Amino acid sequence: MTRIKICGITRVEDALAAAHSGADAIGLVFYDRSPRHVGIAQAERLAAAVPPFVTVAGLFVNAEAAFVREALANVPLDLLQFHGEETPQYCTQFDKPFLKVVRIKAGVDLLQCASDFHSAKGLLVDAHVEGIPGGTGTAFDWALIPKQLPLPLILSGGLNEKNVAAAIKQVRPYAVDVSSGVEAGKGIKDAAKIAAFIQEVKRVDSVRNRGEQA
Repeated sequence: MTRIKICGITRVEDALAAAHSGADAIGLVFYDRSPRHVGIAQAERLAAAVPPFVTVAGLFVNAEAAFVREALANVPLDLLQFHGEETPQYCTQFDKPFLKVVRIKAGVDLLQCASDFHSAKGLLVDAHVEGIPGGTGTAFDWALIPKQLPLPLILSGGLNEKNVAAAIKQVRPYAVDVSSGVEAGKGIKDAAKIAAFIQEVKRVDSVRNRGEQA
């Protein structure tokens, strides 16, 4: 079963729409240059609204360690997601499960990244757009992803209800992560798009399962 994360949540109604449609996780962006940025007080309200068994991930980009600790002290984050040039030592200091994000372009060695960040819960792969650490809505060449990785792979970058089935069939990721592909505007989610995206993931999973059992 392909897990699903809806990232860049800024409103309680969007968090609830994601949870009620069947998302496994939501993402809160603690990066002030992002149009989907949330402050700590806002993030606290959002996390409080999330029902049980939905993971709340906090996204950081080259943040001061003190700021990450402040967020953790105030927001019940289940998972940290690091989008910058953070080192393995930086990522592990918070004693919290984390994902390391790798922006993919020719020459990036995902196997080496998996080795360097072996204590991560997974690698999240996204498109490389110069100067923008994520949320670009840009896809990349999925053929650049190795077939076998020692860590769970979370696929991001330009996904939407129209291409997620092809992505899952080709990459077979542990999870898919979407932000702009389910938005009405930057930081404003569209409940119908969220539902359609999740339904498409579940549909392709069902088709794959029937094929594997046949």
